[in-house]
Amino acid sequence: MSIWSLLVVLVLAILVFVLVPSQVEARFKAIEAEVVQSQVGHEEVFTIKELEEYPQAIQKFFINMGFVGKPKMTGLKAYFPNTPFSLGQNKPTISIDYTQLNRADTPTRYAKISSRIYGLPFEGLDSFSEGKGSMEGYLAKFIRLFNQTGAYMDKACLVTYLAEAFFLPTVALSDSITYEEIDALTIKATISAYGIQASGIFTFAETGEMLSFVTNDRLAAGMDGTIEQIPWTAECSDYVMMDGMLVPSRLKAIWHYPEGDLVYFDGKDVQLTYF
Repeated sequence: MSIWSLLVVLVLAILVFVLVPSQVEARFKAIEAEVVQSQVGHEEVFTIKELEEYPQAIQKFFINMGFVGKPKMTGLKAYFPNTPFSLGQNKPTISIDYTQLNRADTPTRYAKISSRIYGLPFEGLDSFSEGKGSMEGYLAKFIRLFNQTGAYMDKACLVTYLAEAFFLPTVALSDSITYEEIDALTIKATISAYGIQASGIFTFAETGEMLSFVTNDRLAAGMDGTIEQIPWTAECSDYVMMDGMLVPSRLKAIWHYPEGDLVYFDGKDVQLTYF
């Protein structure tokens, strides 16, 4: 092959790499379009009456955060720009753009990660739909690094959906979730769906904010395929006013390894859209 032929091949490869959309991007756009199109606005609002059967901390959350009288959301889109994301214990931390979609009518959740590793595009796609969860990772748009699936991933995705129930408050009042009051500010929650059950403990502030969710039902899956049973915490903070409702603008995810805590996700200034 002549040098000119090599140059042509190289140029074509670069054009494909730059211009052809990634699998993850194309799939997520299709998922987002489907989720948005399926959202049907309705006139039902959050009421004091329906909160009466719930623990006081949950009632205070809905009242103090301004949700009472507001329309019940059917879904959300959250975007976390330039978010520090750890690849694991003793591994690098990269900056990612993180976009997620949650539905309220059924336990359904999708999330897309966009970043770069060693100068190459790195993308991830988390999916939970109809009881099946997966976590995929791709390098340079087309090289699949991992595809985690199985019963442990199904449960991990379901408990993540539960952890975000007060991020999309319609979910918190779903029939699929039951609550057990531990004390005035601590509540055990259990979600049952698709033959799967997962639980964790929510902690609230005296002023009503949901502060954290802790669970043992979310296994730590590494990029190398390893799986560990590690306690996991999601934290919400820095509540801000949005359309008359107080919502968290910062979310952190933490693995509690025996060697010490690993804050592997620290999303600030979240851009939140309710459907």
